[in-house]
Amino acid sequence: MTTMIDGARIAKGIRVRVAARVAAAAGTALVPGLATILVGDDPASAVYVTAKRRAVREAGMRDIHRHLPQQATQAEVASVIDELATDPGVSGILVQLPLPPQLNAAPLIDRIPAVKDVDGLTTASAGQLARGERGLRPCTPSGIIELLDAEGIEIKGACVAVVGWGELVGRPLTQLLLRRGATVTVAQEFTIDLAAVTRPADIIVVATGVRGLIGPEHVKLGVTVIDAGIHRTRDGLIGDVRAAELDGIAGRITPVPGGVGPMTIAMLLVNTLQAAEWHAERQSVTAWQQLQARSPLGA
Repeated sequence: MTTMIDGARIAKGIRVRVAARVAAAAGTALVPGLATILVGDDPASAVYVTAKRRAVREAGMRDIHRHLPQQATQAEVASVIDELATDPGVSGILVQLPLPPQLNAAPLIDRIPAVKDVDGLTTASAGQLARGERGLRPCTPSGIIELLDAEGIEIKGACVAVVGWGELVGRPLTQLLLRRGATVTVAQEFTIDLAAVTRPADIIVVATGVRGLIGPEHVKLGVTVIDAGIHRTRDGLIGDVRAAELDGIAGRITPVPGGVGPMTIAMLLVNTLQAAEWHAERQSVTAWQQLQARSPLGA
């Protein structure tokens, strides 16, 4: 019998722990603040931002929001990002994607300081991940790692197939898995024989945006399947995996909804808290250095 990985339960535990740490900082300047930027009136984006803002408030963090009109210019969005980047009350900045077509997302994202890049999407954050340096990691890949750890699924030494080479999930997840000691094979749109990549794997992570791509022909008995896809249909939300067809074949599988999705928001809160704590750490070091410089013994 296939076990469903309860991402909602695991995410709830993370959110409770984050809220406890935020509560401990109540009444101080250390309370994290997340700034969300929504450009335009795309219904799906509005729903996502609303969910993130609700989670922020439930965790006791400051909710800072900027909503710009659909026709906002590159300069206008950049100005808002720059304002938030210098605001000491803002621990993290999130620009909701996709942006309207007149905007170039990449240079706008790169205006976010790496220390406030809670989505982990800037070039600087990607470089920190590639080099194994301290930094904020993309939320969905981090959430997938947390899911595996919470389920006691061994990553070190495992053969993992990552299906999808996107910037949001596939690429950063591959690096996180490699650093945890997994042997990783990546499949993308030019892969000729997908089953040849996925069938030997102990863990399969799918993030392609192709509905129902993975089925029984792609997996071995007992495999762990992580479905990071989400598609709206008349019958509800489904993923990139034909989950019903894997019942009794896969050992564990994430449902859609209720699997990876809740973990993404939970890790956003973790990143925001981490950004605030690292900021406090840097401020303490700076204050100590200034004190030493003023002290007659400092030299």
